[in-house]
Amino acid sequence: MIVFSHITIDILPFLPLKVAKHIVEARREKLARLLERHRYLSVPEVCAQLSISEATARRDLAALSQEERITRTHGGALPEFEQSFASLRERTRMARAAKTRIAEAAHQFLRPSMVCFLDGGTTMLALAQKLRDHPVGALTILTNNLAAADLLAKAEEIDVRLLGGRWLNRQSMLVGPEARRAIKTWRIDGAFFSAEGMDAQGLWNTQQEVIELQHDIQAKADRSWFCLDATKLGHATDHLLRPWSGVSTLITDASRNDLAAAHVSVNKDTCLHV
Repeated sequence: MIVFSHITIDILPFLPLKVAKHIVEARREKLARLLERHRYLSVPEVCAQLSISEATARRDLAALSQEERITRTHGGALPEFEQSFASLRERTRMARAAKTRIAEAAHQFLRPSMVCFLDGGTTMLALAQKLRDHPVGALTILTNNLAAADLLAKAEEIDVRLLGGRWLNRQSMLVGPEARRAIKTWRIDGAFFSAEGMDAQGLWNTQQEVIELQHDIQAKADRSWFCLDATKLGHATDHLLRPWSGVSTLITDASRNDLAAAHVSVNKDTCLHV
């Protein structure tokens, strides 16, 4: 307490309380997970989600940015994955021959009058190229893959329907609640999916909101194919897309020996090697 003549000021209420280190770390970890799930949060949204002040929110964002776990933006933040994810052009150059073979194998399952979903990713782009060059008749293609939609837009007898949602620039795809709502109105004959990794447990993707959309679509589809090249083998991310028991058909250039070496056990009837 400080006394100036007849004025008394109690400074204790103005001193910041020191929060235990483990509480701060837990809060920042929760913030990082929230950003991973929502992809973008403004400072007011961070405050509301964590019940913290704006000053605390900005300190937490600054700390995560210094750790290179997020990218600060004007008034908010993005998870670092959004910036570090390889661009569409970069990914198109990777395993190009394998993706072409996978696309050729997937193409054989397409039949006239089908309603099919094409997932995001460059393997799906290779399938779109194959379909454009070798049409199978009238098809309806649902997709959140903007590059694939653009490729098929002028193809004869293909009705392209682009799902709504939030645009992810480097992934060249749409995600979010709008896309999930849009898919509910469709009956889907077949769905072709991609993933970032596969190991003994199953298939993996980094973004939870991508997985949520994939789950919704697989539930609506009469049949599903998962298309992954061998470079994805042995790679796991933060979120399990499907255990192997939930994978109806895998199309891959990984050999049986490659899969066995990675302790991946899939029924030979559900795995198409190319």
